[in-house]
Amino acid sequence: MSGEAGGTGETPPPLARALDLAPHPEGGWFRRTWTAAPTLRPDGYPGPRASATAIHYVLAPGEESRWHRVRSDELWCWHRGPALSLWLGGDGEHPVEATPILLGDRVEDGQTPQALVPGGVWQRAAPAAGAAFEVLVTCVVSPGFDDADFTLLR
Repeated sequence: MSGEAGGTGETPPPLARALDLAPHPEGGWFRRTWTAAPTLRPDGYPGPRASATAIHYVLAPGEESRWHRVRSDELWCWHRGPALSLWLGGDGEHPVEATPILLGDRVEDGQTPQALVPGGVWQRAAPAAGAAFEVLVTCVVSPGFDDADFTLLR
């Protein structure tokens, strides 16, 4: 994402401020932290892409990301905060509701510290119910993220 406004439009929560994050168009707060130097021309893409990119992404209590999809695979890596619910909505024209994947540190309770969203699959995320503070994840996209590969459900 290029960093344009479109997220919450409010003052960033403390963790987003500390990490110098900007509003994300899908909701929440983000900043690109890495772009791999090697580029490639993947089949089916409208142009060259970095081999991979990464962002920090923060959702505060009550915030959520709207349904969206990315052309490339996206690996979500949980770092801190409450569990994060990540819904995968299939690869059809419109998303379908499904049971969320719970990202978090309580692996004994069925949470996982990372989850893969295959390219072209609808996704949305929100802090687990009852969250009292922000959740921080890193999202790694390969082939690397480009605005042309992002679809936000309107």
